[in-house]
Amino acid sequence: QVQLVESGGGLVQPGGSLRLSCTASGRTFGNLTVGWFRQAPGYDREFVVLISSSSFLTFYGDSVKGRFYISRDNAKNTAYLQMNSLKPDDTAVYFCAAGFVPTRAPSAYKFWGQGTQVTVSS
Repeated sequence: QVQLVESGGGLVQPGGSLRLSCTASGRTFGNLTVGWFRQAPGYDREFVVLISSSSFLTFYGDSVKGRFYISRDNAKNTAYLQMNSLKPDDTAVYFCAAGFVPTRAPSAYKFWGQGTQVTVSS
C-alpha cells in the first residue's frame, strides 16, 4: 500500500503562486507515476499533470501548460506541483495520485491522497 498526503493548498490572489507537495509512505514511491488532478464543485475530476517514475516523462493538461510545473524527489518520497499565474478558474480541490502507468485517466491510478483546497480569489 501507498499512502499519499497533499499539503500546500490555501487562498491566493489571482496572479499569485502556490506550491503543492505530495508525500508518500509505504511501497516504493520511486517506481510509480504521480499524477495531479483537481475537482471543482459540480465538475468532474480533471487531469492536471503527470510525471513518470524517473521524471523522464511529464504531460500537462492544456489549461495549465506554461503555468504549472511538476517535479519529484524520489529520495524524499515527494512530488511537487508549482502553480504560477493562478486564475480563479484554478480554484478546486487538488489530489495527487500514484499508479503504474503514465496516463491521464484517473481510473488508472491506484493510490490517492485526500486532497488539498486551492482557492484563487481577490
